[in-house]
Amino acid sequence: MGTRIQAALSRAGQWSAIALGVSIPFSVALDSVLLVLVAACWLGAGAWRETWEAVRTNAVAICGLLLFGLLALGALHGDLGSRETVRYLAKYSDLLFIPVFAVLLRDSVQRRRALQGFAASLLAVLILSWWIAAGLPAGRPLLGTPDNPVVLKHYLTHGILMAFGAFLFARFALSADTGRARALWAVGSLAAAVNTLMVPGRTGYIVLAVLALYLGYAALRWRGLAATAAVMSATVAVLATIPGPFQERFGLAGADPASPASQQARISNAQRLEMYSVTLEIIRDHPVLGVGTGAFPAAYAKRNPGGLVSESRNPHNEYLLMAAQVGVAGFALLLALFWAHWQLAPRLATALECDLARGLVLVLAIGCLFNSLLLDHTEGLLYAWLTGVLCGGLKGPVMGNGKWEMENRAR
Repeated sequence: MGTRIQAALSRAGQWSAIALGVSIPFSVALDSVLLVLVAACWLGAGAWRETWEAVRTNAVAICGLLLFGLLALGALHGDLGSRETVRYLAKYSDLLFIPVFAVLLRDSVQRRRALQGFAASLLAVLILSWWIAAGLPAGRPLLGTPDNPVVLKHYLTHGILMAFGAFLFARFALSADTGRARALWAVGSLAAAVNTLMVPGRTGYIVLAVLALYLGYAALRWRGLAATAAVMSATVAVLATIPGPFQERFGLAGADPASPASQQARISNAQRLEMYSVTLEIIRDHPVLGVGTGAFPAAYAKRNPGGLVSESRNPHNEYLLMAAQVGVAGFALLLALFWAHWQLAPRLATALECDLARGLVLVLAIGCLFNSLLLDHTEGLLYAWLTGVLCGGLKGPVMGNGKWEMENRAR
C-alpha cells in the first residue's frame, strides 16, 4: 500500500512540475500553489536516495544549494525575522527546487511534456501580445496596450520570455522531423523575435541578440556566427532609422528627445548609474560578510538619502546585489553557478537539451548584469524549473577532449 501511495504521489509531483511550466509565463498565484504541490508530493514520495544522487552528481545543484545556504547564513548576519529578510530568502528558495524537479522529471517522456507545455504557454502569450498590438479588444486581466503589448507580466519580463521563446522555437525548428513542423516553428520564432522588439525592454533586446549569436554558432559554428552577426547588424541598422521603442530606449539618433519614452530612458540610465555607485560603496564597506540577506534596502536608504533613487530593493544587478548582501563569497558562488551550468550542459540527454541549458544560462548571466533576475519571481523560478527539467536527463561525467559532447550531439 505504501509503495502504491508513493508512486501516486510521484506521478502527482511530475504533473505538478509539468503544469508549472505552463503557469510560469502567466500566473504568480498558480506558481505558488504548484510549488507547494511539488514540494508536498516530493516529500511524500520519499525519493531521498534519488534526490541525493541528483545533487551529488550535479555541480549546478550543488552550487545552487551552497548559494542558498550562504544566503540563509546571511540572514543571521542581517535582521533575522524581518519582512525583507524573509521575503528575499523566499525568493531565492527556488534554487532548492533544482534537484527536486530533476528527480521528478527523470523520464524523457515527462521532460518532453514539460518542454511542450512551456512552449505552448509561450505561444499563447505571443498570440495574446500580437492581439493587443493589433488594437483588438482586450481588457482585464490583460495589462498591455498597442504601444506596449505585454500580457500579464511587466515589459522587462515579457521581453525576456519572448526572447527565450524565439530561441526555443528556433531550436525546435532545427530539430523538427518534418518540413511543415520546421516551417511552423520558424514562423513562431520570427514572430517572438519581432514581439520582443515591440516592448520597451532593453534587456530583452540584448538577450535576444546573444541567444541568436549562440544559436548561429551552435548550428554552424563560425560560419553560423558570422551569418547571424551580419543579419543582426543589418537589423539594428534598420531599427535605428525607425521611430519606436528600440530607437528611443537606446537613445539613437532620430529619436524624439522630448517623447515620454526618451525621457524615461534618460532618467532610467541616471538612476541605474546612481544605484550601481551606491551599491559599490556598500560592498566596499562590507566586502567579506556583506550587510546581510534582505538588508540591502535599509543599507541603501541609509547610504543615499535625497538621491535620484533614495530607496531601492535591489540595484538592478544580481551580481552587485549578491556581493552587497553576502560579500565576495556570494558573488563568487553566483559566478560558479553559471559556469557550472555551462560546463554541465554537454552531459544532458540530448543536443536539444544541451542547447536549451546553455541558452538559459546566457539569459541569466546577461540579464543579471542589468537586473536582479534571481530575485524576480518569474525569471528566478524559470531558471530553477527549466534547469531542473533539463537536469532530469543528466548523464555521467564528461569524457576527455570533448568526446562526450561529440557523442551527445551525434545521437
